[in-house]
Amino acid sequence: MSDESGALTGQSEDLPLDAHLHTNLSPDSDVPIDVYAAQAVERRIAELAITDHVDFLPSAPAYAFTTFAERERVVRGAAERWANQGVAIRFGVEITYDHRHEAEIREHLARHPYDYVIGSVHAYEDSPSHASRVAAWTSGRSLVEIVAPYFDEVLRAIRSGLFDTIGHLDFVKRYLVPYVTPAQLAAAPELYEPLLEALVETGVALEVNTSGLRQVAGETYPAQPIVERFRVLGGTRVSAGSDAHRADAFTMGLAAGYRVLSAAGMSELAFRRGGPGIAVRMPPRFVTPERPADDANLTRQGIPSL
Repeated sequence: MSDESGALTGQSEDLPLDAHLHTNLSPDSDVPIDVYAAQAVERRIAELAITDHVDFLPSAPAYAFTTFAERERVVRGAAERWANQGVAIRFGVEITYDHRHEAEIREHLARHPYDYVIGSVHAYEDSPSHASRVAAWTSGRSLVEIVAPYFDEVLRAIRSGLFDTIGHLDFVKRYLVPYVTPAQLAAAPELYEPLLEALVETGVALEVNTSGLRQVAGETYPAQPIVERFRVLGGTRVSAGSDAHRADAFTMGLAAGYRVLSAAGMSELAFRRGGPGIAVRMPPRFVTPERPADDANLTRQGIPSL
């Protein structure tokens, strides 16, 4: 089902890129890569970034789950198999950022070339936002205090210079409900300001992650007002991904994510295919006529428009 009717959920069609996907090479996914590729042919999704999890905290789910060599073999092999059917498959990764392991992450990325790298902060067992701790953590604390550990770590991830894109900027929303609602966070946009300013300063892309539309948050990570604020601050580098971990979530809500970007005045996605960053144009139906692509600004940031 397409979500071109305007629904916030549903499987999208005829789009240039889903930049965030997990296969059975992630511990929390059961999808063989060819399942996504076949759906991409059917739904006319031109390009996929396979971004399986890699963790560096020994207690984290994707720590040593598989090897770089195995992930590269599977993804590059699929890329060869599906290229003649019009689907480009890129070898990416989603690395869980943890400042205690930044040196190891840096070493890993220096030794292992990826086409595209997402850096994300998750809420594992040692996080105060983890399901086992969140009730106690939120009790009696202000909103600023509640989100500080997560947002501070995201800020470190941005400033690390390790990543092409920061994934699901405020993913912590998923864990805070019902103790803190997305509406309460939306009413405090100043909490996001340091993150957005750092993204603009560093040139790291902001991801609109549509998994929130099918989760308790009920909105993208981050929501449209935050993306609009990013644009006002001078941000131009954005990406969009469904963050699918199941076959039926492939591209789910992705067109809605494109519309979030379009409403903020964006018309191009920042991406990388193993070399310098490039810009992938969104389909014309998503481009707001009165707010065309700022090609000059993209050029100043060294991103060729495709």
